[in-house]
Amino acid sequence: MRIAIIGQQAFGKSVLDAFLARGDEVAGVFCAPEKPGTHPDPLRLAAAEHGLRLFQFPNLKSPAAEGALRALDVDLAVMAYVLQFAPQAFVNIPRHGTIQYHPSLLPKYRGPSSINWPLIKGEKETGLTIFRPTDGLDEGPVILQKRVAIGPGDTLGSVYFDRLFPLGVEAMLEAADLVVAGRHIETVQDEETASYEGWCRDAEAKINWNMHLDFLHDLIRGCDPAPGAWTTVSGEKVRLFESRKHPVRRFGDVQGKPGTIVAVGDQSIRVAAQGGAIEIAKARTEVGQKMTAAAFVKSYGLEVGDRLESVAERKLAAAAG
Repeated sequence: MRIAIIGQQAFGKSVLDAFLARGDEVAGVFCAPEKPGTHPDPLRLAAAEHGLRLFQFPNLKSPAAEGALRALDVDLAVMAYVLQFAPQAFVNIPRHGTIQYHPSLLPKYRGPSSINWPLIKGEKETGLTIFRPTDGLDEGPVILQKRVAIGPGDTLGSVYFDRLFPLGVEAMLEAADLVVAGRHIETVQDEETASYEGWCRDAEAKINWNMHLDFLHDLIRGCDPAPGAWTTVSGEKVRLFESRKHPVRRFGDVQGKPGTIVAVGDQSIRVAAQGGAIEIAKARTEVGQKMTAAAFVKSYGLEVGDRLESVAERKLAAAAG
C-alpha cells in the first residue's frame, strides 16, 4: 500500500521502519518542526536517511499541509504519536482516510498523558487503541484495541517500552491492512464511560507524604521515568524512582511519621507512610545524575529520623540551638 506517515519521535520512527521493512511504499512523512535546543527528531532523521519526502508544517490546518498530503496520492495516512491538531479536511484526503494510535483503552484516558494516569490511579489493566481521528480529542470510532496487564511492580517505562510501544507498532500494521482491505469495523466510543486526563507534569507529580502507601507507590511508578515524582530536601527538588511497598501488618509496626526516613540500606532507603513504608531505590536532583537513594541521602547528610520536606527547618533549629 502507499501511505503517508504523520508523527514524531521514536514511536513514529519505529512505525515508519515497520512499514518500510515489509515493503509498503511511504510516499511522504509529516513531523512537527523541532524547537530550538531540543534533540533531533528520530522520525525526521529516519525520513531523511531513507530519502523520503519530508514536511514540517507549523500546523496541519493550513492549505499548504492539505495540498502536500493531496499531492502524495496515498491510500492511507498513519498517525503515530501526533501532538498537532489534524482537522477533518486533512485526515479525510487519503483514499481510505487516516488511522491514529493512542496508548489507552479509549474512551478511557483520553488526553496527552494517557500512560501515566492508569498507573497513578492504580489500574490493573491498560492498552492501546487504533481509531479514526475526528475534530474531538481522541473521540473517533475505534478500529482495533489491544489490552495489557499492569503488574504491581510496573512503571510508566516498563508498560510503555516493553508493551505498548512494540504492540502499538504491530497494531498499526494490522489496522492499516484491515482498513485498506475494507475488512475493518468502526465502533463508536461510549461517551458515558469516557474520561479525559490532562498532562502529568510537575504539579501533578508532587509527593504528599500524608498519602496512603498505595497512592504513593502508584504516583512514583506512574511518573517513572518522566516527569519523576518529587519531594524537596533542604529546599531543593528531588525526584524519586523505583519504589516498592512495605505495608505494616500490625499497629505496633508503624515506624515513624509520614515522610520520615526510617531505614538507609546499601542501595535504597525507606520512608514512613500511612500504612507502612515506601522503599526508594533511585533519586535525582534537578542538576545531578540519577543515583542510588542511599548515595543521595549520604551526599545530603541525611540519616534515619530526618523528615523529607522539613530537613531545612531541622537543621536551622539545630544551628540555632
